[in-house]
Amino acid sequence: MSVAEGRAAFTVRRYRGAGDTLCNRWRIVVTVMTERPQAMDTPPNGSFEDMLRIAEGLDTPAGYKAELIRGKIIVSRWSKLRYLRPMRRLRQQVEAHAPAGHVTETSPILFTFPPFERGYGPDLFVADESAFDAEGRHADGAALSLVAELTSDSTKDVDWIDKMETYGRIVPVYLLLDMGIGEINVLWDPSPKGYRSRTNVPFGRPVRIPAPFDFELDTTGFLSTGADAGDEAGHP
Repeated sequence: MSVAEGRAAFTVRRYRGAGDTLCNRWRIVVTVMTERPQAMDTPPNGSFEDMLRIAEGLDTPAGYKAELIRGKIIVSRWSKLRYLRPMRRLRQQVEAHAPAGHVTETSPILFTFPPFERGYGPDLFVADESAFDAEGRHADGAALSLVAELTSDSTKDVDWIDKMETYGRIVPVYLLLDMGIGEINVLWDPSPKGYRSRTNVPFGRPVRIPAPFDFELDTTGFLSTGADAGDEAGHP
């Protein structure tokens, strides 16, 4: 099984070894690719739990993360250097208005959504800190109160469609920063059919972040130098 996104490809091969642990049953081989490969389907009999354990066991290269999307394990770049400034300014403002008992982080934490067989590592998240008391390497997506993704041409399909559909059923607020055109989209009020409300403004204009945050976000610091259009790096 080859699973890839951006410029890193992970090859998972069946390994007939002793014992019946997942590590013995699967061998993970990492290959750096020069072109952009397509993600391949996971084993036909693999359950979501199996894929989750495989993804957690991947020794991803520095700067990459593994997510579970559409029945595949997707490996993508974590973040571009020039996104540090907007990410930092977003975090500072969101953290100041986070609900009591919730933490605001940009750490590479995998949040799972078992009903939808998805596992995402948001660029920024706010979640109930009690979600991190459990053992293991992934957290429950139901603990999230806000997620933010910095998207470019190479990640729009996942961020705008797959993640929006999943977040829109569970997460109260989703911030989608389009770094290619310089625009922030705010989605809120989740429902079984997705978000009921949405607004967007260009970077440089304030935008209201709804409850449970309820504040006006200053986006003047989100403008990034360098073009993102046509960028073929995996994740912003």
